[in-house]
Amino acid sequence: MPSIIVHAGAWDIPTQRIQAHKEGCLKAVLSGWNALKNGGSAEDAVEEAIKAFEENPEVDSGRGSGLNAAGLIEMDASMMNGTTFRAGAVAAVRNILHPISLARKVMNGSEHILLVGEGANRFAREVGIQECSEDDLIVERERVKWSESLRNQEVENAARQKDHHDTVGAVALDDSGTIVAGTSTGGTPLKLHGRVGDSPLIGCGTYADSSIGGISCSGLGENIIKVVLAKTVIDFLEENGGDPQRAADAGIAVLDQKVRGTAGVIVIGKGGKVGVAFNTPRFARAHFTSEMGEPVVAV
Repeated sequence: MPSIIVHAGAWDIPTQRIQAHKEGCLKAVLSGWNALKNGGSAEDAVEEAIKAFEENPEVDSGRGSGLNAAGLIEMDASMMNGTTFRAGAVAAVRNILHPISLARKVMNGSEHILLVGEGANRFAREVGIQECSEDDLIVERERVKWSESLRNQEVENAARQKDHHDTVGAVALDDSGTIVAGTSTGGTPLKLHGRVGDSPLIGCGTYADSSIGGISCSGLGENIIKVVLAKTVIDFLEENGGDPQRAADAGIAVLDQKVRGTAGVIVIGKGGKVGVAFNTPRFARAHFTSEMGEPVVAV
């Protein structure tokens, strides 16, 4: 049963931004679904869905990413194919509108899994991914937030821990039974220069195994990393006989019990059923399966 599920962040999304998040999720899930419907692979669907988010200035990926403490945009992304077990990721990459496309190139066009910083940007140039200026990625909302942090250390500290975590992600199942998961983020706003979160770490923010399922996560990366959340949810999914909702709930429970972490997770099981769990005030997401007439969008 071809299926796709997407997310645009688990955090306390302000009421005035809910509609924009819903619209972003709808556009992303339809972009991925159209790829599946037109014969594309799960890799195509995940890439197209996340590219739609990366072009959306409302969320923390690509255009609209949060600025780090040095006033720069450094982005992370990953993709994993659950049939081949190939994976690709980039971290602290700059001047790239679509880090998810670069992660896919790492997955399928190199012998490595994770490239970082200038090395990732150099690889992007080698494989023909166009760079952009930083001004193409910075939005006024994030510029103002960074400027305020320079004047108020208390604001900076609070923002690191509590501000938006609208990392984006997608998981898709195609006609061949392949499950692919991907995640993309600008990272925690005002993070230290060079900080890497969970999104590019396979098993933490992203994981796929076509015989079990696939997952993408959003939340404060440091806590997600501590419990290897994506792989933890996959293990629960395998143990419980394939119920993605129970697996998602169990993963969030572990995160809360062990490290008092907050996050949201989206899951697709091998049969195409989806699961969603979060312990943040809101979590923007949408899903579409072959049994549905139209997608479901929620925040």
